[in-house]
Amino acid sequence: MKKALSLFVACAAFTLPTQAFAAGKQIQIVGSSTVYPFVTVVAEAFGNNTDFKTPIVESTGTGGGFKLFCAGLEDASPDLANASRAIKASEKKLCAKNGVTDITEIKIGFDGIVLANAKGATRYDFSKKVLFLALAKQIPVNGKLVNNPHQKWSDIDSSLPDVKIEVYGPPTTSGTRDAFVELVMEPSCKNLPEFKAAYTDKKARKQACHLLREDGRYIEAGENDNLIVQKLQSNSKALGIFGFSFLDQNGDIVQGSHIAGIEPTFENISDGSYGVSRSLYVYVKDGHVGKTSGLQEFITELVSDEAAGEFGYLTEKGLIPLPSDELITMQNRSSALAVK
Repeated sequence: MKKALSLFVACAAFTLPTQAFAAGKQIQIVGSSTVYPFVTVVAEAFGNNTDFKTPIVESTGTGGGFKLFCAGLEDASPDLANASRAIKASEKKLCAKNGVTDITEIKIGFDGIVLANAKGATRYDFSKKVLFLALAKQIPVNGKLVNNPHQKWSDIDSSLPDVKIEVYGPPTTSGTRDAFVELVMEPSCKNLPEFKAAYTDKKARKQACHLLREDGRYIEAGENDNLIVQKLQSNSKALGIFGFSFLDQNGDIVQGSHIAGIEPTFENISDGSYGVSRSLYVYVKDGHVGKTSGLQEFITELVSDEAAGEFGYLTEKGLIPLPSDELITMQNRSSALAVK
């Protein structure tokens, strides 16, 4: 009997997610590595200050989070998906295919995307065009699209350092990467005559503009932005792409590059002058509200004035708060979940 029980436990551990939870007893959250630290802080406060269990929060990347979130309505499936971009039409389609038809989008604040390097190294001021020419898979040369030949920053602009292009960044599953290519690469690419000639279909052109080079100048560093910070510490010539909150929390060891002369600061992201910023979201599986213990209460805390307001505790972690009227809209949207 002991052997049979041991075998059952071993099989269960192998077949269930490592952080599976008892249905109706603990909230499960997956998704964006950028949103992860904010939601984790709220989860810890929620667990400490209420009678509910502390929610389980996993950093899977935005795309990976939506795959898990949209897999079905089972009690053990995730209740919430963190995202550093809005859900895609293809992801909504996947959700609907698996019966997840009722989803509520909650915007929790804003974040900037920074290109940072080690404190004390050369501090850069990039234009979006320079970043495109440095990181795109293909660029125009003499009227034709070719694989990116630039190996040093000075190859693009002689005023830039004679230093090898070496940028650590997120993988294709990351919402940070999605936002970066949309905000930086696409505007610098979509109207170039060479891309228009090669890709007459706008959708195909957009996809081509989003492709990053794969020859070692751009290095995928996984979903852990703290790992990128560590790599910058050990390599003063490299740069890394991650959310502003990680710059804010590691300002003693890394510095943010200026984009078009604007420094990535809380104030510049908040007022819109820093040109690489995006909204942060949490998506709710409506069918789990009322089934997963504490889910409604947790969402209420997430968008409360105390957490996400102008002087809320999440601003200390680098979250750029929503305007007061938009935050009220999110609070009302949260309250409406209780009566669905």
